[in-house]
Amino acid sequence: MTRGDYMTILSHNLRHLPKEDYDRAMEYFEEYFNEAGPAHEQDAIQDLGAPEDASRELIMNLAEKNIGEQPKTVRHGVHAVWVGILGVCAAPIALPLLLALVCVIFALVITLFAVLGSLALAAVCVAAGGVVGLIGGFVLTFRAFADGIATIGMSLLTLGIGILFVYGSFRLCRWALGKVSQSLGNITKGGRRHENKH
Repeated sequence: MTRGDYMTILSHNLRHLPKEDYDRAMEYFEEYFNEAGPAHEQDAIQDLGAPEDASRELIMNLAEKNIGEQPKTVRHGVHAVWVGILGVCAAPIALPLLLALVCVIFALVITLFAVLGSLALAAVCVAAGGVVGLIGGFVLTFRAFADGIATIGMSLLTLGIGILFVYGSFRLCRWALGKVSQSLGNITKGGRRHENKH
């Protein structure tokens, strides 16, 4: 096997990773081969092991890394959950158990996204209702000043509550994604321990 063959197989096996993790992984392996040099290419391949094993190990390490890290943004949280799912799939767990586990995880993740998405949408609607009420209140002040001021006041209150709900729903989303990615990392770690016992 040549360096090119190794990198092609590795690239294929890591293609489902988020782009930044994929780029970082490929860069690491490229640097490893560059440091070894063309004369020691076969030694480097032997040290790294089969590309399938190296990619599986890398995915599992990324999934386990999520155990101790809280995602900084919702986007990073989604990436962490995806890496966790890939890590569970890479973990050496019996096939029927793995299929059942993946189905359960998929259902939980979909449910979680549906609930969090609904909360975020409701929060945005409350904030949007406040904005519409504010505009209506300003228009109403020209016809009935007291009613317009009252409407503006209620709209500002609604807008404030909506903004708090939007902020809270994004914080909740980030927290939930962090917990899901940590759980997937723990499952991956458990699968690795199971493999080491046998």
